[in-house]
Amino acid sequence: MKLKKSTINNLISYGIVIAAFIICQSMVSAGIMSRSLRGQLVPICVYIVMAVSLNLTVGISGELSLGHAGFMSVGAFSGIVAVAWLESLIPADAQTTSLLANDTVRLLLGMVVGGVFAGIAGVIVGVPVLRLRGDYLAIVTLAFGEIIRNVINCLYVSVDSGRVYIALDNLDMLGEIVVNGPAGTRGVSRISTFAVGFALVLFTLFVVLNLINSRSGRAIMACRDSRIAAESVGINVTKYRMMAFVTSAVLAGMAGTLFGLNLSSSVTASKFDFNTSILVLVFVVLGGIGNIWGSIIAAALLTVLPELLREFNDYRMLVYAIVLILVMLMTNTPAARAFFARILPRRRGNDGKGGEAA
Repeated sequence: MKLKKSTINNLISYGIVIAAFIICQSMVSAGIMSRSLRGQLVPICVYIVMAVSLNLTVGISGELSLGHAGFMSVGAFSGIVAVAWLESLIPADAQTTSLLANDTVRLLLGMVVGGVFAGIAGVIVGVPVLRLRGDYLAIVTLAFGEIIRNVINCLYVSVDSGRVYIALDNLDMLGEIVVNGPAGTRGVSRISTFAVGFALVLFTLFVVLNLINSRSGRAIMACRDSRIAAESVGINVTKYRMMAFVTSAVLAGMAGTLFGLNLSSSVTASKFDFNTSILVLVFVVLGGIGNIWGSIIAAALLTVLPELLREFNDYRMLVYAIVLILVMLMTNTPAARAFFARILPRRRGNDGKGGEAA
């Protein structure tokens, strides 16, 4: 059976990610990888998912969103509460035999909950926001991201014997407090692993690449290229824009849960501010708008780069900024654009042809 070119390209993408995972695991097992770099493995997976999901909105759908960190925060806090609730369901006499006693099971269920709640937030935000265009859309998504962050700052959540209590103050809270308003979370179990992060990256690639190469993906890109032309042939522009936006929010929520359950310290809403949204947008722009592989490479390199520059002490962020500027200048020359157009073609149609690298 002859496979489509897009299917072959997708299988190659999955194979490269699997090979990278095997190499990293081998380096960890052999003790070759440094401790600081091992600590960056899960954040690398998180930011890859964030960059690819945002590229679905910015590059494929053509909508500039500056509130992506808001969906990440919804996923982080809802996932943490879900994991704490699942822990409270474990019977005292079945700490080893209960399925919920397995950290990976609780983590996966928490990621599902985080993705669902982030998707709900995406629908709530997307209904009014996606009626706007251009700079107006960017400003409103930025505002919604800040609203989500400030709402989370006002929430107090506790868990008691399988029950979840939500309030705007902690004076009469029952049970163990999980989310303590501006102080963030309490007693979070650090259960995120590189293996689950790798699985999330594969899941994200599977969802995004198959969506791009599907009929819905072609409709989304048609809406991006010309809204008037898409409407003239009967494409429901709002529906397909909402599809890309909500899918992006769900993936960001799952990444947020993975991120929140990887921190040994408390998770506060301030970790998901405007700067985080801009950081993810930098990954997308540097890797190439609409270029999925570019987002993966940029997210991985720029997450590791500050650690590699740590020997420069106070000047490492200055060097980091200079490197960003140089890379942007180098990748925007005609020769560089022609090079990336050959090796990293933008996915536009079902046959994998068309378009040039951003």
